[in-house]
Amino acid sequence: MATKAKKKQAAKGGPTPMMAQYLALKESVPDCLLFYRMGDFFELFFDDAKAAAATLDIALTSRGEHDGQPIPMCGVPAHSHEAYLARLIKAGHRVAIAEQTESPEEAKKRAKEEGRASKALVGRAIVRVVTAGTLTEETLLDARAENWLVAATETGEKIGIAAADISTGRFILSAAAPDMLDAELARLSAAELIVPENFANAPAHAQLCPKSDFSSIAAEKRLKKLFGVATLDGFGDFDRAELAAAGGLLAYLETAGQGDLPFLQPPQRHRTGDHMLIDSATRESLELTQAVGGGRAGSLLGCIDRTVSGAGARLLAADIAAPLTAREAITARLDLVTLFERDAGLRDTLRAALKALPDIGRGLGRLVAGRGTPRDLGLLRDGLGAARDLHMRLSRIETPPALLVELLPPLTGHGRLTDHLSRALVPEPPIDAAKGGYIAEGYDAALDDLRETAGAGRKAIAALEARYREATGIQSLKIKHNNVLGYHIEVPSKHADPLMNADSGFTHRQTLAGVVRFNAPDLHDEAQRVIQAGAHALAAEAAHLEDLIATVLADKERIAATADALSRLDVASALAEQAAICNWTRPKLAAHACFQVEGGRHPVVEQAVEQQGERFVANDCRLAPEERLWLVTGPNMGGKSTFLRQNALIAVLAQAGSYVPAASAELGIVDKLFSRVGASDNLARGRSTFMVEMVETAAILAQATENSLVILDEVGRGTSTYDGLAIAWAVVETVHDANRCRCLFATHYHELTRLAERLDALSLHHVRAREWKGDLVLLHELADGPADRSYGLAVAKLAGLPKDTVARAKSVLAKLEAGRASTGGLAAGLDDLPLFTAEIAQEEEQTDPLREALDAIHADDLSPREALDLVYRLKRLADEAGDA
Repeated sequence: MATKAKKKQAAKGGPTPMMAQYLALKESVPDCLLFYRMGDFFELFFDDAKAAAATLDIALTSRGEHDGQPIPMCGVPAHSHEAYLARLIKAGHRVAIAEQTESPEEAKKRAKEEGRASKALVGRAIVRVVTAGTLTEETLLDARAENWLVAATETGEKIGIAAADISTGRFILSAAAPDMLDAELARLSAAELIVPENFANAPAHAQLCPKSDFSSIAAEKRLKKLFGVATLDGFGDFDRAELAAAGGLLAYLETAGQGDLPFLQPPQRHRTGDHMLIDSATRESLELTQAVGGGRAGSLLGCIDRTVSGAGARLLAADIAAPLTAREAITARLDLVTLFERDAGLRDTLRAALKALPDIGRGLGRLVAGRGTPRDLGLLRDGLGAARDLHMRLSRIETPPALLVELLPPLTGHGRLTDHLSRALVPEPPIDAAKGGYIAEGYDAALDDLRETAGAGRKAIAALEARYREATGIQSLKIKHNNVLGYHIEVPSKHADPLMNADSGFTHRQTLAGVVRFNAPDLHDEAQRVIQAGAHALAAEAAHLEDLIATVLADKERIAATADALSRLDVASALAEQAAICNWTRPKLAAHACFQVEGGRHPVVEQAVEQQGERFVANDCRLAPEERLWLVTGPNMGGKSTFLRQNALIAVLAQAGSYVPAASAELGIVDKLFSRVGASDNLARGRSTFMVEMVETAAILAQATENSLVILDEVGRGTSTYDGLAIAWAVVETVHDANRCRCLFATHYHELTRLAERLDALSLHHVRAREWKGDLVLLHELADGPADRSYGLAVAKLAGLPKDTVARAKSVLAKLEAGRASTGGLAAGLDDLPLFTAEIAQEEEQTDPLREALDAIHADDLSPREALDLVYRLKRLADEAGDA
């Protein structure tokens, strides 16, 4: 029932005190959905409620009126709000959390002290702004993926980039040329991007922030204070662009945390030249960490990821996204993989231990962010203890590789902390600290006494229940507890009358349907002892929890280093497992620009082919100064694109520190990797397929160096034949004469093979195909020299194109080829080509040499995949007949 004040206010059309409080909080976060805590629920109002109800598919109701209109409202339970938060964040929303900062009792006490009515509005404040880049909760994060918040700003001729994953504290600063921004953002795969409001050509998804936040001078002061240093030189030689980006990032995090910063490790400088440059188009084309359709399945990462921990999976993804360019660093990683690849017993023992470890990094991140739980302390205790055991095992290795020597020290040195946590915590601490029960018995004698008092009181209450039953003769009498009445006596209504008597010693408290509730003096006394002891015990545990967290945070940098060391061991042992199971080989790193691969394979395609019971056909690739540009011809579906991609992936894997899918490999370091394989419309940016193709090709020709690796597939096919041929011709010459990089160029323009006569480093190759008994057999093998033809019509048949259409295409092709032979023009002779009729189709069908095989395919109504299987069977028959 509304109070007189509320009725009076409503009559005037003004908001109620609660709604006034809500509107004031909402005004401070206009770009966020506001989760407004009301008891056991987070409520949303007005447009926030409409947006949340639509996204979450929950009921939209209303509450009271504002400006004469019903107030839209929806809500989610507080105890399960994280699941709803995850859906809202994934949908692109930002959410501000307004929590109750006092209990109703505290609000009443405050109101009395201020001389106001005893019924007062509970205080509330925004405690946190939740965005895609500021998540720390397990339930909101993908355990196997990093969660980068990225800030970018333009200073002079540089773009400064600051990136932080606050769930683990990783903090990276870098600078890049403006045209490299897309490549850097693609490498990080940012969950959220923030830029200053004056940022030129800001991406549509970027969050605009005040320009004043991106101050390099203020950022330098803030970083020094944050890490307690007089100079940043110990962390790296950061330039003004990097510091300005760091300033924007810190300001944003401080706003999201309402004045509190999350855990950040000292910044590391990411120098562009230290890693293979891979632009966004190439990443998408090669499906390095994500498949074209989204998700890890079907990507290189999804294929090779054998890590056993979330932290290891995150590091492997980072390694694949940013392969190294320093031979020494790559060799160090390879040496560690070799150690585990050669010693299967050591590898199995290590992987079993790592699999049992908790995610130390993210547990630490939650504790620093103020969202840690007793369970997180238990995770650190167990994880650091297991790391010490691993140190003992690994330190016994004779002549360990250099990287292992670096990783061993961080695995130990936490003995005092783990011993302290072991004494303080129960074996399996709970997530919810509010109910207590996480401090071990024997750690605090006073706490043990309080627990004993509370326990004795509960036993005394149980004894009282038995005494009351005997005294009253009511065997159904029970002593119960709830948050409103506390401890009370409850009897069925039919037995309540004798207890209503004033001389009974019982005091009536509440009548409900079917039961009546009472109190008694001796129950009240025992209940007070239990409640007071329990409250004091909870307070004591909370104080211990605060002290334990402070103890952990004092050592947070070393704990983070332990987490990093464990993840590197996981990656190395996982890559060793991949190499052992899939017969991969260690690549040799050359000092010159070569690319010598024997028996190279595409790991993702090979995995898919083997699952279908087939064998992947391996191929060699020999790119050297004297033949650094390969022109690859042959039919569609013959394996050209697979061959191009597999060599690019071999370069990525090798420089990430992995063995490679090949019989042998000797590779010169690749500084930049470019892939122009296939294209699609980008209608949102006004670009057709051909425009996308040309933009990507232009970027390659502008940036590729002599140390780059470029794969180009069907350049020029998106426009007319003559225009496309001219463009492809010019691109081949430019790559050969100007860029002078290692390049694989696949094409159907057979005219390009003439360039071998003039370009001395151009080498001709083709994927083999045969026609056998009227059908096309794709051998997926690479051979020297140009292809004799494209087999386009045969592939069209194989794909299931109607036989009449294929037959007609043959007659048109014959005219085209005759016209080109007689006059030099492709279209010559088409004017007298008769229109297609059933009679012509029938006549052409009778002379079709592939009729027998195609009839078999069409009669069985085979799918393209089944048709391919038939081709593989035909190939095997051909091999047996010696006709391959």
